[in-house]
Amino acid sequence: MSQKIHILPESLCNQIAAGEVVERPASVVKELVENSLDAGADRIQVEVENGGKRLIRVTDNGSGMSREDAFLCLERHATSKLRMEQDLFRLTTLGFRGEALPSIAAVSRLVLRTRLAEAMEGWEILAEAGMIKHSAAAGGAPGTSIEIRNLFFNTPARRKFLRRDETELGHIGETLTRLALSCPEVCLRFVHNGRVLWDVNRQKTLVERVAELLGREAVRSMIHMDQQTPEGLRLHGLISQPGLNRAGLGGVYTFINGRYIRDRVVQHALGDAYRNLLPRGRHPVVVLFLDIEPSQVDVNVHPTKHEVRFREQSAVHDFIVQALRSRLRGPAPPAAVLPVEGVLSRGSAGQGDEPQPAPVLTGFADASRPPAPVATGRTAGTNRERADLPAQDKPRVQEIPPRYTVAAEQRVSPAKDPPRNAAGLFDGPEGQMRVDGPGSEGFFSSLRILGQYHNSYLVCQTGMDLVLVDQHAAHERIGFEQLKQQYLCGRVERQMLLFPKVLEFDFRLSQAVKEHQDTFARLGFCLDHFGGNAYALKEIPQLLRESDIEQLVRDLAEDLAVMGRSRLVEIEMETVLIRMACHGMVRANQKLAQEEMRALLELLDQTPFNSHCPHGRPTCISWSLSDVERLFKRA
Repeated sequence: MSQKIHILPESLCNQIAAGEVVERPASVVKELVENSLDAGADRIQVEVENGGKRLIRVTDNGSGMSREDAFLCLERHATSKLRMEQDLFRLTTLGFRGEALPSIAAVSRLVLRTRLAEAMEGWEILAEAGMIKHSAAAGGAPGTSIEIRNLFFNTPARRKFLRRDETELGHIGETLTRLALSCPEVCLRFVHNGRVLWDVNRQKTLVERVAELLGREAVRSMIHMDQQTPEGLRLHGLISQPGLNRAGLGGVYTFINGRYIRDRVVQHALGDAYRNLLPRGRHPVVVLFLDIEPSQVDVNVHPTKHEVRFREQSAVHDFIVQALRSRLRGPAPPAAVLPVEGVLSRGSAGQGDEPQPAPVLTGFADASRPPAPVATGRTAGTNRERADLPAQDKPRVQEIPPRYTVAAEQRVSPAKDPPRNAAGLFDGPEGQMRVDGPGSEGFFSSLRILGQYHNSYLVCQTGMDLVLVDQHAAHERIGFEQLKQQYLCGRVERQMLLFPKVLEFDFRLSQAVKEHQDTFARLGFCLDHFGGNAYALKEIPQLLRESDIEQLVRDLAEDLAVMGRSRLVEIEMETVLIRMACHGMVRANQKLAQEEMRALLELLDQTPFNSHCPHGRPTCISWSLSDVERLFKRA
């Protein structure tokens, strides 16, 4: 009988492994720079030609390798970073598999030059398509230089999938940006076709490195955070105020134990944290580091190591959400200190210049500037809601709804220290929200009201700044937070369906529904087993529409199956509350009396997340005196 099963040749095995590890030139750069960082290098130079297709050279001043190690590093699964099975579950290095170099060598022409600091001479090895062609002693500085030429020269089918030089260069630049953000203490130079694209010096703080790579203006709209739990979880870095956002996820840089990752649990948590703060389809700009006990996270679930698996992913998810929401909720201290000039150094790598005197960049709740200033030039017609409002023949005075009216005799003196609810708002009789008296030190309370523009915007002044407050957006946030607290403090009211809906799930989701019956009940759903993988939906939350409920239940089951918990119902409830708040608030084109304007501003100070309305639009914008003078050609 003929033999059908045979062992693949070593060269073919290496090419298959290369297909998993080496996707494009940027993948090669990532693996080589990570090896340099693991070797303790604090100065790394990356040179590429033709977008990395012709040449990739990574040179570092790390520990270097001996002759024996230089040969071994080109063998599959040869590594200095693992010794026993237990090490695989307590990883503290960026690389550990021992697959990168042999996989890269299998699809390129590789030159390795390395030298130990204490050695008199180094060693040079030339390999082609995974086969060593030449080796000899060589001189050179301590450290390692790896040169990759003609990537995929022996696999033309894969080489033809590479994009234009500019596209591949962009991927390399993004890869280096991620690596540079993860290690501000490392000097990194990037050269393309002999031209220095950027050269970042060693920095003392993350803020300086973020300013170098993402821009000073971005940093001005970011706030610092650092929170940790007794269990060892720590979240620190820079997060954007709601006014700074992007259409895609290109501004989201998340790291776990110093390793850049694209993890769905972390991304889901970011979305939850910024919910009702950003417009739909927009994403924040963050540089966040999650420190966690290595045994609590598995980074060995994908060859590129961009995906991870947490042992307690629900706990990690909730910690990220709570940490971000608490930071975005409260007043922000100064975010960072940056040099005034020359943030992006063009000098030689490794120059350690002293930092320049620096201004303090403030957060959105600073006492001298309004929350989250945004780009100027916004007009009354830009809000879709306002465009839909019927024009009024003549202005009329309409009072703020009684629930939010603040009479002088109702104000609470700060000395009495009135009780606050879960959102930090003052609770009055019958759920009425109340604010501090004239002594309140909040930003909005400190504004001097100049008047009302177009019966839609409050024109105010603080110091030398001109501030416009959108009265509808401001009152919408106040009403939404009030309704949300009323909802969260009470039990979920249910309504029984006249005709129960029978929902059929696949086996996986039916098991999730069975396991999380208590969760469904707490959220206001009554699901009874109907046989097989089917469940009868008999009751739903009263605020939700019956027409949308079936897909919500299925999505909820999917979230519970994947993450163990879900906030889909909360999101749907908030959508309803936003709609209720929008219809019950002060509108644009409504004339307000001076007392009503003052009451609105005081209420806004007592409301969390007051820089934006629940739809993500800003509640105010500002111009400094110099901005106004430039408009009049005075500056």
